[in-house]
Order: sequence, then structure tokens, then C-alpha cells
Amino acid sequence: MVISTSYQPPPSAALLRLLRNQFGLSESALALGLRQAQQEQAPLPVVLWRFGLISLEQFDALLSWQDQE
Repeated sequence: MVISTSYQPPPSAALLRLLRNQFGLSESALALGLRQAQQEQAPLPVVLWRFGLISLEQFDALLSWQDQE
């Protein structure tokens, strides 16, 4: 579990679209990730990777995408 004391903003609509459309995450996988990220105040990509919902390569691609946004 990654519990942070720093506020984590909710993920952008663009990030959620990317996760659905290009990464193929289901609504239930996203819902699990969002709930856990909110509970832990952890970044969504970290939670998705930790739960095995995205691969390490996808995690890296997500971080690169976020840097460009």
C-alpha cells in the first residue's frame, strides 16, 4: 500500500480516455484503480501498475505521456 499525505488530484479525462482506448482497461479495472488511488492518495498509474492492471512498459509509457501533457 502506498499511503501519501500529499493530495493527489483526480485523473484527467484525457488520462482516463487513454487508459480505456489505448491500454484497453475495462471500466471495472479503472473503478478499482480510482477507488484505491483515492483511498491511498497515490497516483493512479502507480496503483494500476501495483495491482497488475498495466505492465511495466505501459507504466513507463503512461509516465512519458503525462510528462508531455
